[in-house]
Amino acid sequence: MRTLARFVTGAYKYILITWVVLTVVMAFFAIRLPSMLQGDGFRMDGGHEEVMEIAANTFDMPVETMFLVFDQVSDEKIKATLKKIEEMGVTSQIVSPLEDPSLYKEHLSYAMLQFDDEDADMSEIVTKIRDAIGDEKGIVLTGASAISKDINTASQRDLMIAEAIGLPIAIIVLLFAFGTVMASCIPLIIGLSTIIVSFGTLTILGGQVDLSIFVLNIIPMLGLALSIDFALLFISRYREERKKSTSLEAVSTTIRTAGRSVIFSAFCVFIGLGAMLFIEVDIFQNIAIGGMIVVTMAVFSSITLLPAILIVLGDRIDKWQVLKIKQNGTNRWRVFANGVIKRPVTITILALILLSIALIPARNMNLTIPQIDSLPESYDSRQAYEILEDEFGLGEKSSVYVVATREEGWQDLEGLEQIQKLEDDFLNDSLVDQVTTIFSLSGIKSPMEWEQAWAAPEMKATLEPVWDSFVKDDKLFIPVTLKASGASNEAQDWVRHLSEKDTSFDLLVGGQPKFNQEIFDEIANKIGLVLTVIIVSTFLILMLAFRSILIPIKAILMNIVGLSATFGILVYIFQYGHFGLEAGTIALIIPVIVFSLVFGLSMDYEVFLISRMQEEYANSFDNDRATVEGLATTSKIITSAALIMIVLTGAFAFTDVMPVKQIGVGIAIAVAIDATIIRLLLVPSLMKLFGKWNWWLPFRKGEYKAGNWH
Repeated sequence: MRTLARFVTGAYKYILITWVVLTVVMAFFAIRLPSMLQGDGFRMDGGHEEVMEIAANTFDMPVETMFLVFDQVSDEKIKATLKKIEEMGVTSQIVSPLEDPSLYKEHLSYAMLQFDDEDADMSEIVTKIRDAIGDEKGIVLTGASAISKDINTASQRDLMIAEAIGLPIAIIVLLFAFGTVMASCIPLIIGLSTIIVSFGTLTILGGQVDLSIFVLNIIPMLGLALSIDFALLFISRYREERKKSTSLEAVSTTIRTAGRSVIFSAFCVFIGLGAMLFIEVDIFQNIAIGGMIVVTMAVFSSITLLPAILIVLGDRIDKWQVLKIKQNGTNRWRVFANGVIKRPVTITILALILLSIALIPARNMNLTIPQIDSLPESYDSRQAYEILEDEFGLGEKSSVYVVATREEGWQDLEGLEQIQKLEDDFLNDSLVDQVTTIFSLSGIKSPMEWEQAWAAPEMKATLEPVWDSFVKDDKLFIPVTLKASGASNEAQDWVRHLSEKDTSFDLLVGGQPKFNQEIFDEIANKIGLVLTVIIVSTFLILMLAFRSILIPIKAILMNIVGLSATFGILVYIFQYGHFGLEAGTIALIIPVIVFSLVFGLSMDYEVFLISRMQEEYANSFDNDRATVEGLATTSKIITSAALIMIVLTGAFAFTDVMPVKQIGVGIAIAVAIDATIIRLLLVPSLMKLFGKWNWWLPFRKGEYKAGNWH
């Protein structure tokens, strides 16, 4: 850290110029990021993806189907609208309700718009179709790409709302923390530079990686909160050092002390995010990559750009004072800290009781993959899709697509018998509603009859189109309709069992149930590895940072308890339906993302607090004094940092995209619990109870002093 301090203080002008140029250049890339985001990120390489690719490329199944919903629209208008879309040349086929009575119901009807170009820009196609429809009343486009585009639009709107709510309050908190306008603006400048450079980097990477639309909300939320947190710690320590040394010396000391805490804190956050890379689902990969980029930029800006700005400003950091900071604030925290360590057992028990009560609802957590309910109810595409579900039962059943590969092909008698056996097995299953094969479509009842019919030239000409629809070379395609929605446990269990079925040929399964099953199983199979990596890595980092065994163990256990309580509160709010919200479910991504993010973020406060306690203990070897002084000198800054984090993430509670709302609220609740019950009550109480054992490290002899053992 001394080398870094010398470099920064010696080259601060060049560092400042570099950051200004980098921020301006990256801004040109950053503004393009929203247009590159598409999809909700729930995609992974697996059986479903492979089957859908085979179905599209080999059996001419549409890559995507969107729906045009007509409400009280005349047949002439329907015909004219569909003709207009057909002339655009973007669809492979249009199934009109005027030709298919099953798509018509009283005053409601819908057309299916099918697409077969895998490389097409569906967002642009959605825009073209909507432009063609214009403001026609009673005509709405819906479906995956239309909903995805609307979620992207809603996400951009949500980001502006959250910033409009969060930033002004954050500025007020900073003013109370620093008292001057100049000092309060610096963390915002650092945060803005961090986000712009991170967005620019993501835009450059966007050509190689499919980026989820949720990146647009989560990365700024994380980047701004982290940057301000780091800046608060750094500036507070700098102002403390500035009272007894020159500006350059104060910056140098701050880099060696607060800078060290920033780096250790960032490592914890970085590991929490990086661990999500083990889960091979796009949204986790996106958030992991984006998060690691923004954390890296936050660290670099905090230990290079921020010191450079402080050196340039010098005493002008106290310019435009609007509030006089009371000097007795630390004394009040010291009194509070002394009160806590006088009753460590009572406070520990009460804190654990409170957290235990909060975590009770977590046992009933119902996790689902975000669907149409991610989109605000005000959007026409959601309303239209829900009409299809209610009136035409679109979501009551689900389609499964089976692809079987047989080296010998399917044309011989044995192959035909296996096709029929598959059909019979499916039809004998109580969950199966319908199966479509060469036999069901042709009306032929047995393999022998098929062979006889195939031998007659006139019959063969009739059967060939049927055969080609379901058999190509060594591949057999069988659509199966289940009497359960694709999100149901029954459908997921059914496809899991089918995928594991032992057959003499290769069997692949796709469709919505398989998609859901693979996502759930991937998370369930990898979550243990993710948690292990986070916990073990955090333990090692904190052990090295504090030369202690007990402190990392306590920090990890308290984090787990605090996060469990957070999930219980989330269930109470979102799943049970409180505070004006309808009862619903928790997005599948929430536990993983909130745990991975907050486990690292909360270590910020642990590192800030324990680092100061460590400094005091190195000087006095008095554990009680170190605990009191550490809490007294850091509580104001931790409280301010936590409040800003709560404000910036909690502001997303006022947004409409449900998974983002849940993530924002989840992080805000977790940070609030961590900064109050855990940091202010549990940590000092346990520090008191364990005494000098807090600083014990095996295989070390002597006392710990100023970073060394003697």
